[in-house]
Amino acid sequence: MIKFNNVTHFYNTGQNHKITSLSGINMEIQEGDFVAIIGANGSGKSTLAKHINGFLLPGSGDVYVDGFNTKDIESIWNIRKKVGMVFQNPDNQLIATTVEDDIAFGLENIGIEEEEMKRRVDWALNIAELNVLRTSEPHLLSGGQKQRVVIAGALAMHTTYLVLDEPTSMLDPKGRKNILEIIKTLNEEKGITIIYITQFMSEAAQFKKIFVMDKGKIVLTGSPKSVFSQADLLMNLGLEVPQITQLARKLAENGLEIPSNIITEEEMVEYLCLYI
Repeated sequence: MIKFNNVTHFYNTGQNHKITSLSGINMEIQEGDFVAIIGANGSGKSTLAKHINGFLLPGSGDVYVDGFNTKDIESIWNIRKKVGMVFQNPDNQLIATTVEDDIAFGLENIGIEEEEMKRRVDWALNIAELNVLRTSEPHLLSGGQKQRVVIAGALAMHTTYLVLDEPTSMLDPKGRKNILEIIKTLNEEKGITIIYITQFMSEAAQFKKIFVMDKGKIVLTGSPKSVFSQADLLMNLGLEVPQITQLARKLAENGLEIPSNIITEEEMVEYLCLYI
């Protein structure tokens, strides 16, 4: 599992002045989990994500990945083979001239034999639905296709954990839906642990567990229903609740006997049908 043990992180802004970006973080993510991390801009979400594979190290406290401490320089290679990272802008992670070469790049760096490399690239292309684009130039692809290439590259490394830092923020609704469908499949069928950072509450509502961050701290943890039932707290943190939840609250306020913590369209339809 991934474990944060009282982790604090500072950014040094010069002249001996430090800004605290994480403060006393304690959290555990079990293998196979499907979790979202939400919070307003500057809440510490991306900083937390970069601690999971040792891009950043704690100023105090410890981060463990399957028992490996990210502070241990001899363990960092094992950690990065276990944890794949997908960032907001895929252009920052695409480096090769074709899709299949880009996916193979990480495998070449760790000395995977050619036959095994080809098998993994073929598998990742299939999972990410990129077979027809394998010889395409990455820079000519759409935003959603580029993100799928980056995800495929991480998967080819046979990662146990996949951390996605706002991967759909630059995509249209269709592209966001496609990326979510892929990572759901990876979690449900392949058992890959997903840690997904987003500012889209409708996306977060589809996960099994949500961590809410504010000012470098985790202020709320729970299932989507339990988190989004605390709409007033979320709004005070600069966040919203899914539109379906907002509608349910309005209907309840106007006398309709309907739960105020509905989070999906299917649930809304089910309850509304009771009044037909």
